[in-house]
Amino acid sequence: MKLLIVEDEVKTGEYLKQGLSEAGFVVDLTHNGLDGYHLAMTEPYDLFILDVMLPDVDGWQILKSLRKAGKEAPVLFLTARDNVDDRVKGLELGADDYLVKPFVFAELLARVRTLLRRGALPATELSLRIADLELDLARHRISRGGRRIHLTTKEFALLELLVRHQGEVLPRSLIASQVWDINFDSDTNVIDVAIRRLRAKIDDDFDLKLIQTVRGMGYMIDTPDGDS
Repeated sequence: MKLLIVEDEVKTGEYLKQGLSEAGFVVDLTHNGLDGYHLAMTEPYDLFILDVMLPDVDGWQILKSLRKAGKEAPVLFLTARDNVDDRVKGLELGADDYLVKPFVFAELLARVRTLLRRGALPATELSLRIADLELDLARHRISRGGRRIHLTTKEFALLELLVRHQGEVLPRSLIASQVWDINFDSDTNVIDVAIRRLRAKIDDDFDLKLIQTVRGMGYMIDTPDGDS
């Protein structure tokens, strides 16, 4: 697995590179946003670790460019900024996880491994389908009506969870624990933002709406008649 770290704090960057290399990853490191942008856009990576506040090009811009280019590898933000607005902004742009500085390396390593194993499947299960929406689990691809849809790693995990529980109402607390590995905080709208982003990608351009909101309870995916 090949990772890219874009971190302007030299000691932090070298510490991360050494630790992740010792954990068995191939790691590239750059200390400014412009170099990070060029590497991210031209080299194949399995995961990106981005600082938000970077010289030249900030982490937000790198993430936005990655998603616009259709690059779906997970993005982990390392940042000293820990407020709800920043987390929501990151999700809206397509980030997959946040870790706030200062951090413990063991937690970062666990998060990296969790993001990389998202979508790991039994060999016998290759796809899921509901109506004209198909999840190619082996290749981590989504299509609807034969049209390819690009999702982030977190969006894919969220959609897979919904489809696996077709017709069941999933509370926000369950979604938070299963997709983000966090306890649900009733004061944040992270889950609602993620659902809104997912709905925009798989429902907005189609007459048949699959993602349904059950007020006061949560979300589910289903066809109007309950058949797939």
